[in-house]
Amino acid sequence: MSRRDRLPGRNFAGILTGAFLSLATGAFVLWQNTHLTVLWDLSYILENATRISLGQLPYRDFPFPYAPGTFLVQGAIIKLFGRVVLHHFLYAALTAAMASLLTWRILLRLLAASRLPARIIAFFLAAPLIFLGTGSIFPHPFYDSDCTLFILLCAWFLLRVESTGFPALSTFTGGFLLVIPLFIKQNTGLAFLLSAVVCIAWIGIRNRRASFLLLAGAATGLGISLAFIEYAVGLGNYFHWTVQFAASRRLPGLSTMLGVYADPALLWIYLVFALGLAVSRAPGFLSRVLGIPARAIPWLAATLLAAPFAGAVAALVLQQDASDRVEALLHLWPVLMISSLAFALWKLPHAANIAQLLPLILLGAIHGAFLSQQLWGSTYALWPLLMILLATILAALAPRTKDAATGLDTRNPVPSTLPLTAFTAIASLALLITGGYYALSHERLSYVDLSGDTLAHSSLPALRGLAMRGNWLADFEELVAYSQREIPTGDAILALPGEDLFYFTTGRTPQFPVLMLDNTVNPYSATQIYELARQRNVRWLIVKRSLQLQEEPLSFRPQLLELLSHDFEPAGSLNNYDIYRRKLDQSNTRVDVSLVERGLSCREVCARSVILSASEGPLPQSQLQAPIQAFRPAIYFSYSGASTFVSIAVPSERILGRRIPRYRILKKSIAGQKPWAAREIWAVLGPFADAQWDTFNTSWIHQL
Repeated sequence: MSRRDRLPGRNFAGILTGAFLSLATGAFVLWQNTHLTVLWDLSYILENATRISLGQLPYRDFPFPYAPGTFLVQGAIIKLFGRVVLHHFLYAALTAAMASLLTWRILLRLLAASRLPARIIAFFLAAPLIFLGTGSIFPHPFYDSDCTLFILLCAWFLLRVESTGFPALSTFTGGFLLVIPLFIKQNTGLAFLLSAVVCIAWIGIRNRRASFLLLAGAATGLGISLAFIEYAVGLGNYFHWTVQFAASRRLPGLSTMLGVYADPALLWIYLVFALGLAVSRAPGFLSRVLGIPARAIPWLAATLLAAPFAGAVAALVLQQDASDRVEALLHLWPVLMISSLAFALWKLPHAANIAQLLPLILLGAIHGAFLSQQLWGSTYALWPLLMILLATILAALAPRTKDAATGLDTRNPVPSTLPLTAFTAIASLALLITGGYYALSHERLSYVDLSGDTLAHSSLPALRGLAMRGNWLADFEELVAYSQREIPTGDAILALPGEDLFYFTTGRTPQFPVLMLDNTVNPYSATQIYELARQRNVRWLIVKRSLQLQEEPLSFRPQLLELLSHDFEPAGSLNNYDIYRRKLDQSNTRVDVSLVERGLSCREVCARSVILSASEGPLPQSQLQAPIQAFRPAIYFSYSGASTFVSIAVPSERILGRRIPRYRILKKSIAGQKPWAAREIWAVLGPFADAQWDTFNTSWIHQL
């Protein structure tokens, strides 16, 4: 059995180490959630997960510029366990714990091929993930952290099947798994998949069987996924929203991407780290040239390599601004990525296994993630990948034997690996300190207002486990109470800009296409939103005055409110919310079925109801297909000359808002020499009647 098969960590001490790393990470994420809430991001995940749990499909039923994976999982949690925020926080803690555990196992496998003490080095590199794990900086469930978790799972699985000789079924499964990140976060997942496919094809030069099985698994997974998407929502819809629309709103230019490496503040880090790598690779030559004792050269290299990490710690003291302190930590990314790329390309001509190509795969995924918010905004869930890249650098500096890839003699004049171990310990300590500051200062979350003297907890059952500083929760609970008291359950609501967990908390069915209005996710202009509010029969408008977001997400908010003011009138004013109701001449009416059952004429029914403006001719089919509120039928009246049209739309098990064929009732005059008898209309509705229906959501198109 090879050393790779005798993987360190498969003993009691290894079990304790893995348990400590995973439990500590999970506990920290859970603790973060006990005092920290980012309303905008949490709401976007859970509000859309709520509508998915209710049967609404993204891309087909509402615009959605993200891959579906995370939202489907959160929707399944809602479906299985109910609407409770704590469930989702537990999920975030669990996935972060799994990510740290997988990272540690990958580190052990990579370092087993080096002269370094694998257990110690792997622990040093994994320990900072307690503060820099996938969910430590942003603790809520999110697609970035989920995508990183599955990338780690794929990397671990590939290394594992490689160590066992690429058994057929496991290898095929490993290729199948490569597709999953694509449907969690499209930019990161696509870059990861393409990088993996290219590297696997390269391996095929030396191992055709393994390469074929992996690529076949990936092709099968991709084919099944695309077929399911076509069946459920249509590939055209999916491609438009997740690729075309998403790229139009966020895709950066090449200069922006390269700017990650062009910061002048990185120059000294590049020089010092490159010098450290050069000294580490040629200790004998430098000893002869400089006249320095051979045993001192590795310590000099370790000192140079540790300098950027020490600089990040020093910035905590020397810098006054929190963003400058965090930026010093993030400056480690470019130099480590370039260094790992250099070693990977150096070994590429003779690379024969996945471990040697893994840096290229991970670098592809990282740069795919950078397409979203570049270095500052995208790295918060990618730190496990950086730890793996650092491990590949260390393994390259201390290979076990003569380097077959380069033919160079890598025997170190100083056989001890203590200098590199000391460097790793310093780097780990520096990352623990700076990473702890990064996570606890919430600098990455500076786009929201987290201030407040007291920590508030929600008393609403759906928000159990939610806590945050400020008056946000108290104000939102006031809104929920008002909506339960004043807004009928079936009425359509438009919330501006949609920062809260409104539908998740209340259990109402969303009836407007977009729940959160910002440039990234909202495809509509002010005029289009206004028209949609009319078409979707939005009866209530909720405007949040003060946002937790530091910047207004809706750039055309004043113009939109001006348009909506023509149709809506004030209905209430709460601490942080203004409530508006559609004006009477623009509103839908509710008709009590008991009026019909008592045989009242339509005139009498109308007298007790709100009447809408007239509409010439049959009602447009687009309005008949609108979703029906509260799963109750809708009755539409329109007229043309002496003919009156009655159209009935009822809910369907498969498609909400399915239209039953139009019924036509002929009368002598629309003014009605003979008034309509409600019993006549009830006879039309008879086949669709249900004893549980207590009200109809009715649009009266003409006053009878």
